[in-house]
Amino acid sequence: MNTALQTLLSSIKAADPVWRQRAQERLDQLTKPLGSLGCLEEVAAQVVAIQQTLRPQIAGKSVYVFAADHGIVEEGVTAYPKEVTRQMVLNFLGGGAAINVIARKAEARVIVVDAGVDGDFTDHPGLVRRKVRRGTSNMLHAPAMTEEELVAAMQIGIDLAESASQQGVNLIAVGEMGIGNTTAASAITSALTGQAPEKVTGAGAGLEQAAVRHKARVIEAVLHKHGLSVPSVADALNVLRRVGGLEIAAMTGMILASAKLRMACVIDGFISTAAAAIAYSIQPQIRDYLFAGHQSQEPGHKILLDLLGRTPLLQLSLRLGEGTGAVLAFHLIEVAVNLFNEMATFTQAKISGAVPS
Repeated sequence: MNTALQTLLSSIKAADPVWRQRAQERLDQLTKPLGSLGCLEEVAAQVVAIQQTLRPQIAGKSVYVFAADHGIVEEGVTAYPKEVTRQMVLNFLGGGAAINVIARKAEARVIVVDAGVDGDFTDHPGLVRRKVRRGTSNMLHAPAMTEEELVAAMQIGIDLAESASQQGVNLIAVGEMGIGNTTAASAITSALTGQAPEKVTGAGAGLEQAAVRHKARVIEAVLHKHGLSVPSVADALNVLRRVGGLEIAAMTGMILASAKLRMACVIDGFISTAAAAIAYSIQPQIRDYLFAGHQSQEPGHKILLDLLGRTPLLQLSLRLGEGTGAVLAFHLIEVAVNLFNEMATFTQAKISGAVPS
């Protein structure tokens, strides 16, 4: 672990529980039965603890869609060819993908990040060009990344989080696009938790069951190749370097930096949650700054959410990625903050409180 990353990790502090207690005291004074707003109250209290104010505000919203290719697609683990990664990036930039539609409704900016797409793009105001290399190595035969490539990919997310904070953004979502990246996420999940590959491997973008079984066998071989067949939480960065992806590494960097900068970060589906699991494994304090947007249909996603101790805000049977579920959750987070700020207290409304039992 390099010195800069060690410094970043040491600068991340847990959210102050005193602020969460102050938030709960106000919530209990609002004109409603105690706890009746359910998880919205928990969301509001978490935002208060992150921002350390009883007047929390959502000042700016952005979703970062990190894109990269994966060498493991050579092993027939996907339903789509790798060219789709580049084609979908162009779709994002053209405003025609699901994340564009959802983000427009949420009034959130979409920023597409080329961390390692095997293709080239012209300049575009919505594109950040930070290509580390043209996709990872085939992890069945070699580590996905070198140490230098891992550090460079993580730095992308760190830099973008710092830029967002400087621009006044305080609610971000991490999403991704990369044909083959559910294979990487499944390998990470198995390596971190010790769960068998067949327990954490799903259909990804639409594999038939026979192909899912093949994918699980490939992941098992990958883990054996890299000596990761037993849980490796203590060396999560080694797991990321060997079986991860450039976009997963970039998301890991963003999640770590957002915690340092006290920005609320919403993780999306299975792949972004794999990045969060890596970040959590090396710095558990980041959990205080994370929201889980939803729980996808990938079987490994719930396993990772349990590892993180995060309850998904939505259950919509999504399996798309792109940050879609995370940005849908923006609405709930904003509503929770508005309720906290705008509801009257019993005293203000001159309403009698509950009678003590």
